[in-house]
Amino acid sequence: MGAVAGLLGGIGMVLVWLALTTEPPKWRSERQRHLADLLVQAGVGRTSPALFIVGSLVLGVVVTLLFLGVSRAWPIAAAFGTIAASAPLLIVSSRARTRRTNLREVWPEAVDTLVSGVRAGMSLPEALTNLGERGPEAIREEFRAFGVDYATSARFDQSLDRLKARFADPVADRIVEALRLAHEVGGTDLTALLSALSRMLREDMRTRGELEARQSWTVNGARVAVAAPWIVLAMLSTRPQAAAAYATGTGALVLAVGGAATLVAYRLMLWLGRLPEEDRVLR
Repeated sequence: MGAVAGLLGGIGMVLVWLALTTEPPKWRSERQRHLADLLVQAGVGRTSPALFIVGSLVLGVVVTLLFLGVSRAWPIAAAFGTIAASAPLLIVSSRARTRRTNLREVWPEAVDTLVSGVRAGMSLPEALTNLGERGPEAIREEFRAFGVDYATSARFDQSLDRLKARFADPVADRIVEALRLAHEVGGTDLTALLSALSRMLREDMRTRGELEARQSWTVNGARVAVAAPWIVLAMLSTRPQAAAAYATGTGALVLAVGGAATLVAYRLMLWLGRLPEEDRVLR
């Protein structure tokens, strides 16, 4: 038994080590790729989409059992279990959106630093590695990892691919592919290309910033309006009389209709208030 336990423990340690050191797999499904990009953009890229989904479902089950024990009404428990199961995706999406906004603000500065390095006589790998020390704080970690990858393997293309995977950002994809092309064909107009890209990014950032400032209060107000009825329901579920009213078939129907209306209103709010996002066509 001791040998079997030791063998299982060793296998477990190897699996944990592989999970922490290997690159995330490439997913075939578009939804899986989108979720994997969201996890990377939110800063939890080591979590696989499958594990994220399982964890969300487990959270939903736990919250369902908790509300069932408090209210004794399965429709209320099912409603809040569904909300809890979708909460991790909403949180990850919010964090990813915030990080994309932050990166959008620092990319022009990063490109300017890259142009300065190239004009100073640095090679492309040296200029990229230099961003890990002198670039904007928000992107230094990823470019330090690029420097380590290139110093270890001396393979520029593979290091660029890993850099793209660390950002999962369409702007980073464009910059990386421009650098790859320049490295392969020895382009002499790299600085002019990057300077034009920097100007375009600044114009896009300025326009998008104005639009987001105008619509932020409307979107936040709509989110509060969507959440308010369910907060009231959570407080009412602690009262036996109110919980008993929802424990019937009619109460379940009311919650189902309310949940559907909330979902439609929230999706409509996102669709109306959404600014165009660039897709990762150069992933």
